[in-house]
Amino acid sequence: MQTRNKMFDDLSQLMTNAMGVAQGARDEAHTAVNGMIDRWLAERDFVTREEFDAVRTMAQKAREENEALKARLDAMGKAE
Repeated sequence: MQTRNKMFDDLSQLMTNAMGVAQGARDEAHTAVNGMIDRWLAERDFVTREEFDAVRTMAQKAREENEALKARLDAMGKAE
């Protein structure tokens, strides 16, 4: 009976080690894929969210200024 427990202990230890190796391989694959995606994105001319928001804010401000100038021109045209 003692031999059987030793066999189960060894099998349990082997399975635990195998799970550790599998987890390590998964982590390594995850890191490699993330690196590949980061490199692929860096090669493209994508803008960051911050850059996009800044340009959108600038465009909105320009649009508002254009509308205000148009209203002033319209008012000047009617005054003549």
